[in-house]
Amino acid sequence: MSAIPPDPGVWTDDQPLECCSIVPEAPNTATISFVAPGGALFRYLPGQFLTLELPLPGGAEWRTYTISSSPSRPLGVSLTVKAQPNSVATRWMLDNLRPGMLIRAKGPNGTFALAPNACEKFLFISAGSGVTPSMSMTTYLFDRGTDIDVVLVTCARRPSEIVCRRTLEWMAARVPSIKLHFIVEEEDPFDVWTGYRGRLSQIMLGSIAPDYLERHVYCCGPEPFMKSVRDMLVALGFDMSRYFQESFTQPLYTDTQGLQLEDFVPDAADAAEVVFETSGVTMQCNQTDTILRVAKAAGLNIPSGCTFGVCGTCMIQKTSGEVHMVHNGGISDEDIADGYILACCSHPIGRVTVDA
Repeated sequence: MSAIPPDPGVWTDDQPLECCSIVPEAPNTATISFVAPGGALFRYLPGQFLTLELPLPGGAEWRTYTISSSPSRPLGVSLTVKAQPNSVATRWMLDNLRPGMLIRAKGPNGTFALAPNACEKFLFISAGSGVTPSMSMTTYLFDRGTDIDVVLVTCARRPSEIVCRRTLEWMAARVPSIKLHFIVEEEDPFDVWTGYRGRLSQIMLGSIAPDYLERHVYCCGPEPFMKSVRDMLVALGFDMSRYFQESFTQPLYTDTQGLQLEDFVPDAADAAEVVFETSGVTMQCNQTDTILRVAKAAGLNIPSGCTFGVCGTCMIQKTSGEVHMVHNGGISDEDIADGYILACCSHPIGRVTVDA
């Protein structure tokens, strides 16, 4: 009888990721899979993200990508990435990343995720590569095999640009309670499309998911797309406490969205000082500088992703002093209470010491 192999442990971000496969999904889009070189397993919540350090020609840069695989399949982790016309980092990944290459990563992180025992009725709405968290969540529910009630809507410009279409169809074909709907703006030449055409509307939503008022909605895509979904749901009387969204573009705030800023406003005329304790570097600056900007000016590499307080990649510990921090959900109240800050959106007030 074969011996049971030893427990390989859980992957942590002090270990690299090893690329093991690259699978095309749509034009300029691929699913890139990784394993841990030592065989460790991956633990995360469906919907969370990783931040990769990519060796770009101009120097290493950190970029954030949602995990498209499911934690129910812990031997590896996958990212489905799409290169936009002006993309640099994702374009490099598609053109240069090959099986066997090692990449540094931070995470997993993110609060846009399903709880491990989630059993609500779900409506996943996405556009373009924003389908990746929906993929992770749907695969997790599919593998779990109980209490599955998912309506998944994904939008694309053309049928050929629907990301992860075959994988989604494979799951929906095997679990009748996974309802799959594609919406395209235009057809592909010399091909037949019998699904929805146009843009997601209230009429479409009512036809696709008549019980949408009973569901938890998870939305991911470009900010204008998510805003249209939010506006649509508000107009339909949806309980927005059951609406969740994810985006790695800067949030758009209006006066009615309730962004509460503290009375203190950093002043460029007021001097400040940041002590990077681990590196032994002290930098003079002013209050309008962020800790991340000061670190870069000192030649220090604090990993960062979004740079406006969403992804949490740049979280470091403040050991003394005060900062003015206005973030967008990338750090929890518990972490703040423990002395952590986000370097990208923290402004030093006087002398501040950080563990970096």
